[in-house]
Amino acid sequence: MVSGRRETHTMDSDGANRQERGSGSRRASVGTEHGTVGADRLKQARRILTASTRVVVLTGAGISTDSGIPDFRGPNGVWTKDPAAEKMATLQTYVADPDVRRRAWRHRLESPTWDAKPNAGHRALVTLEQRGVLHTLVTQNVDGLHQAAGIDPARIVEIHGTMREVACLSCDTRTPMPQVLDRVRAGEEDPACTAIVGGRECGGILKSATISFGQNLVADDLVRAEEAARACDALLAVGSTLSVYPAAGLVPTAHLSGARVIIVNAEPTEYDAIADVVVRGPISLVLPALVQSEKRQREGALEVEM
Repeated sequence: MVSGRRETHTMDSDGANRQERGSGSRRASVGTEHGTVGADRLKQARRILTASTRVVVLTGAGISTDSGIPDFRGPNGVWTKDPAAEKMATLQTYVADPDVRRRAWRHRLESPTWDAKPNAGHRALVTLEQRGVLHTLVTQNVDGLHQAAGIDPARIVEIHGTMREVACLSCDTRTPMPQVLDRVRAGEEDPACTAIVGGRECGGILKSATISFGQNLVADDLVRAEEAARACDALLAVGSTLSVYPAAGLVPTAHLSGARVIIVNAEPTEYDAIADVVVRGPISLVLPALVQSEKRQREGALEVEM
């Protein structure tokens, strides 16, 4: 089993540091030689999914960019534009620095997630569930858009937690995020836990119920994700450069267990070399084309030129 602590591995083969990029917003030119290869790869990936009965999907930030939620290290990513913002996602810094916590609460209050809606990429994955082939959806995202799109929550593993809830770092009490944001709007810059523990108010540090860097993943979630990767006959990785561990380790786990691997991302990933097929393009266009039936494709339904 891989380590349960969230880490980022970003070394290229030449030893240079490379930033994680998950954006699904780049589109290749139509009608080029590269475009023909892209169409062939799309058809190959579709054939793999059509033949599969136990599909595990792993999603990253790139699937949500078309919903208006920026990724982190992409060209327009949150941390690319503001490197200091990464401190808000590091547990040790968050706990030690009240200024970081105050900034984090302002950031949560202004997050585009609250107005975001599922896009065509999210909805395409619902099609896999409706066809009865979606085994498990493991997401590195914390936005809750897969549930909003209609995926059965019982099939979803939020491997990095959720920003829809708040967790106390002292007593583990969970609170809906809107309740705590109301306190921030009312003037509390760094709200503390108000749960009653042992007859007293806890007063512990509050944080979104997400997994920060340096924080252990929920053991049951990690076990469930790894078991799904070993049991699937196809793994579809979407919108991630597969450099954040242990989630990225699900790809080689599935590969070594005999599953076919499909990667859909705008940029190169850590595991392109072991994938059966890699498809480049805007995720909200690629995924609907990928999950459509061969019959619909022949009838001239949605197609993507890459």
